[in-house]
This record gives sequence, C-alpha cells and structure tokens, in this order.
Amino acid sequence: MNARAPLGVADGATPLPTCHGISGGTGKDFSDVSYGEALQRAADLIPLLRAEASATEAATRVTDKVLAALHESGLLRSQQPRAWGGMELDFPAFYEIPEKLGQGCASTAWVFANLASHHRQLVQWDPKVHEEIWGEDPDALIASGIAYVQGQGRFVDGGLLLSGQWGFSSGVDVSSWNMLACVVKDAEGKPVDWCMNLVPREDYEIIDDWQVLGMRGTGSRSVRCQDVFVPQHRVLSMQVSKPGHSFPGFKVHTNPMFRVPNAALGGNAIAGAMIGNARAMLDETTASVKARATSYTGASMRDFPTVQLRVGMAGAKIDAAHAWLKGDCHEGWAHYKSGGSFDLETKLRYRRNTAMAMKIANEAVDILQEMAGANAIYDRSPLQRMFRDAHASSGHVVFNTDMQFAPWGLVALGGAFKSPTM
Repeated sequence: MNARAPLGVADGATPLPTCHGISGGTGKDFSDVSYGEALQRAADLIPLLRAEASATEAATRVTDKVLAALHESGLLRSQQPRAWGGMELDFPAFYEIPEKLGQGCASTAWVFANLASHHRQLVQWDPKVHEEIWGEDPDALIASGIAYVQGQGRFVDGGLLLSGQWGFSSGVDVSSWNMLACVVKDAEGKPVDWCMNLVPREDYEIIDDWQVLGMRGTGSRSVRCQDVFVPQHRVLSMQVSKPGHSFPGFKVHTNPMFRVPNAALGGNAIAGAMIGNARAMLDETTASVKARATSYTGASMRDFPTVQLRVGMAGAKIDAAHAWLKGDCHEGWAHYKSGGSFDLETKLRYRRNTAMAMKIANEAVDILQEMAGANAIYDRSPLQRMFRDAHASSGHVVFNTDMQFAPWGLVALGGAFKSPTM
C-alpha cells in the first residue's frame, strides 16, 4: 500500500486506511480516546486475558484472539502521536495500562508494555522513520533488543553495518520491526557511539530459544543478524551524556510525554504488568479462601488468624508497590510537563525505586504461594503460573536490586557514576 501523511499535516487529511500486515491491526484512528476510556478498555480486557492465559503460555506468544482484541481496543497505540492516529495519553498511562492488563495475564501485559512503549520511543527517530513505518502501517509492532554490548556497529557511507545476537526480544513473533542496540567502534576498536537501529523483519533471524520457567507467553526469543546495512535515518544515537545530544523527532512531536526518559522510568511499564500479576494472585487467593475449608479438619480457611495476617500483609505490599511506582510516574510527568528534566541522581533514584517496588511485590507473591499450600503446585492452578511468572520476571536487569541500588548509593555518597546512555 502507499505511504500516507500523518493526520493533521495536510488539509483534508483522510481517515487512516485499513492495514493487514504482520501486525494484524485495524488501521483505525484512536486520537479521540480519553485517558479514562483507555483505562476502562484495559479493564474490560481482563476476563479475556485470564481465559486465554493458559493458551498464551502454551503457544509461547500472545494468542491471535488476544492480539486482535488489543488492536481493536487501540491500546497498543496509547503512546503513539495523535498526528498518526494514536491516543498520545499522558505519561502515567505508561504504567497504569500494563498494570490493568497484568491482572488478566502477566505475559500479555509484559508484551503490551514493550510494544506500546516502542511507539513512544519511535518518536525520537528522524521523521522519515515515522513516515516509513506509520505511513505504511500505523499499527506496526516493533520488538527490541536493548543490550548495547550484544550488538556491534560500524559506520559506513550512508549508514551503519550491524551484527549481533540479542536476547529477550519480547513480542518478536508478532512484530514487523525491531529496535536493536549496538556499540559502534572505530577501526581501533574504541567505542565512539551507542546506537539503536530500526531493522525490518526480513533482515533479522528469530531464534526459537524461549523454553523458560515463567513468562512463557511473552515469546521473548533471541534475534540475530550479520552485517545488515541500516540507513542513516534508521540509526539513532543514544549517547545522551554527550553535550549537545538531541533526538531529531522531538522537533516535530513536542508533547513533553515523549521526553520523559526511559533511562529513568522505562522499567515502570513492565513493573506495572507484574504488579498487576501480583494483584491477580491476591484476588485468586481471596476468592479461594472464601470458598474453602481445610482438607483435613473442615474448618473455614478465612477464620484462621494466620490466613488473615498473610492476606493482609500481601495486600499491603502490593498496594505499596503500586502507589510508589504510579506516584513516580505522575511525579516525573509533572516535572517534564513544567519544562524540567532529570539529573543523573534523579534517574538513578527512580530506577532504585522500581527495583525495590518489585522486590516488595514479589514478597507478596511468595506469601500467597506459601499460604496456598499443595493446591497451588498443580499445572492447572493459575496461582502456580502467576508465581512462576513473578519469579521469572525478577531476573530483568531493571528489577535487580544489586544492579539498581549501588549506582544511586554511589552518587548519593558523592561518587561519580558514568554511563553514556544515562
């Protein structure tokens, strides 16, 4: 199909066309969907996500039924510019929508958090990229490989030659593009830049290596490519520590929502998915306790003080983690909306908070799993899947307290922490 101009750019702009690429999207215009309506659409999807959770896990990818529902709701485009038919919601939706969806299925919410956030990231690129991707398919889904050291880049005439193998590319099966990170080195092997590269599906290989403990439905497979040419407009320097660094797309899309840095609050989208998962586990537990007597004595479970204590403790931890990360998103959004920006210490503090909040949420999950006893060890039990998902997700680097506490502690103590991409 022919490329099209974004809505509002030309007089008499026509509605978005229907697109039927790999994304499976609808091509609809969602620019008039409000924040409250988006949250309601997310809540309305929870029963479907719960019903499809086992199938999603078995398929090791989001099912077609769920993907179609996400497209129909428009939520995958909640962070896309309105000029391209997206909702362009205020930044706190970055956390709140995945948290809602996580109450239905952690894997689906995790994939959603990644794919939806990549519309926000795409704004950073040269506007030629917006035309190339959204002009062809406004519903296009973009996966990622974010570990810079897993990719090697070399500048050549007109662009960059990219090679590497990247792990954990969530949602890659349903994506038609991938954002792949690399370190660019000169002829002597010295790093000269840290870049993200947009690569179309035909230029990378998907490796079927996603056989894992939990989060199976995310399909977070590895991808690789060798000496793929990436034209210059699809190469984005992420060396934000370099004086004078700027993102070319910000000249066109000026909403401060797009400027809130992923280096600070980017982990809160996937954290939202997992706090939703913990809340779903609490809901499942309380429903079970209300209906159960013990297998050996016939006594009502809810009358045991220890059960009451554990439910109360788990609920408090989940609410605390939720309030903390939602509050950080609102605080960060208010700061950028007023024209501010984050210094390094603030970025590191938010990352510290994300890791600690997830530690607290997983403590709640462990309390509930232990209380559930032998009934929760069966494959048929949703508690077992939620428990596995929580602990599988805890391996993510942004949830690692060792990795996230020490940098902030160093800076708080007057030390120097250096990162080219922070």
